[in-house]
Amino acid sequence: MLRRVLLLVSIALIAAGAPARAEVVSAPFDGSLARLAEIMGALHYLRSLCGANEGQKWRNEMQALVDAETPHGERRARLIASFNRGYRGYQQTYRTCTPAADLVIRRYLEEGSKIAREVTARYAN
Repeated sequence: MLRRVLLLVSIALIAAGAPARAEVVSAPFDGSLARLAEIMGALHYLRSLCGANEGQKWRNEMQALVDAETPHGERRARLIASFNRGYRGYQQTYRTCTPAADLVIRRYLEEGSKIAREVTARYAN
């Protein structure tokens, strides 16, 4: 019986001393920001592929988004993963600029602008 009590007390002490797992805090617009980040990743790859000569423009836009939002931990990782998913998704598919790539660029520019306007209008102070 004493061994059982000591075991339970030990487990309770270990659990009390263990760092609590941080909760992932999310904002109501995180889904929109993730989509915007994915679009920026795709544009970073496709615009370069199609000769836009913009250099790091879309990567810099993504960095500006991260700097403005200042996400931490898992939230930051999800945002960056979205950008990378957009980039890699098109990197695996397109090796040269095609009419389809030009169409995707135009649509993503429109969709990204729309998301940015909506999030700003709804959540900006």
